[in-house]
Amino acid sequence: MNVDILNRTGLQAASMSKLAIADCDIHPRPAGVGIGGVSKSLYPYLSQRWINHVEEFGITYRQPWEKGSAYPKAQPQACRRDAFLPDGRSPGSDLRFMAEQHLDPNNIALGILNPLTSGQGATNPLLSDAITHATNEWQKAEWTSQDSRLRASVVVPYEDTAASVKEIELRAGDPNFAQVLLLSRTAEPLGQRRYWPIYEAAAAANLAVGIHAFGNGGWPNTAGGWGSYYIEEMVGHSQAQQALLVSMILEGVFEAVPNLRVVLVEGGLAWAAALGWRMDRQWAKLKRELPHLKRAPSEYIKTNVWFTTQPIEEPEPRTHLAEAIDWIGWDRVLFATDYPHWDFDDPAHAIPLKLTEAQKRAVFLDNAKTVYRQA
Repeated sequence: MNVDILNRTGLQAASMSKLAIADCDIHPRPAGVGIGGVSKSLYPYLSQRWINHVEEFGITYRQPWEKGSAYPKAQPQACRRDAFLPDGRSPGSDLRFMAEQHLDPNNIALGILNPLTSGQGATNPLLSDAITHATNEWQKAEWTSQDSRLRASVVVPYEDTAASVKEIELRAGDPNFAQVLLLSRTAEPLGQRRYWPIYEAAAAANLAVGIHAFGNGGWPNTAGGWGSYYIEEMVGHSQAQQALLVSMILEGVFEAVPNLRVVLVEGGLAWAAALGWRMDRQWAKLKRELPHLKRAPSEYIKTNVWFTTQPIEEPEPRTHLAEAIDWIGWDRVLFATDYPHWDFDDPAHAIPLKLTEAQKRAVFLDNAKTVYRQA
């Protein structure tokens, strides 16, 4: 599969370009992969101990393969062909190129960085701590301090709660960072109490918690085992996010941390209503098992959870999508492009609905400014 993105043309694109846009899912990537699977672009932010370690032993993740990815192979680096730099460097590895190809032409006023090659979930917890910290230093030094439109995510080694809390506290109050970043496939469901200190630290720092699709938790990528096809992987992202959301709600995360703001990234959104209805129906019969819940499960979705648009569902008739968003709330939906990945959503064409001016401004800018506390 090789994917190019056509240039935008026509009045729709010209009209959209006048609107300042918040892109809530941009993927920067350290250039190249060094010996051992860690980019040498991170070496300036690593101690010599860890440089020596990755060059001798490498980095491994909770997956059945020592080398390679658990994810089926498709588009190289899951990216658009035209996002590779002319000199062959990886998409998302150069700020100037990103600005010329994406930030400037699409009028991005706020961009949330979500690095995915950052050591999260590595089998060596100390190495995971080091790589995630280095990734945060790299984001700040080479991205957010160079372009005022960008905000970094605090990448944390989420299987090491104490180290995660330490990293969050280090970044608290730093305007370069807008959220804490987790991945959706973890060693245990994200509602388990071992992860609660992460949520408490994020809330104390007034940072949202973004939970992005992917991750290596050591388990198959579907509830029934390993899928055969890439499309199964893509569809499975919504399943993973539904599972973690059920866990967080029913375990009582939002009762324990009522001011926690969670952003579900790249898992779709049309399923939210059906999931809420199913939880509510079961809760009505089984609520005595969960005395810690003070409200119906679906209510926590509407008060504590936001959803990014990409990859948004496109049903026929399109009114079904509008009805799904009506249930979630138009103030809970955040525009995202997923740049520079192959399924990038062009802001001129991304949402297949005729939006009111108020809805357009909410989805494309204001909701992000609210959840990420950006003036």
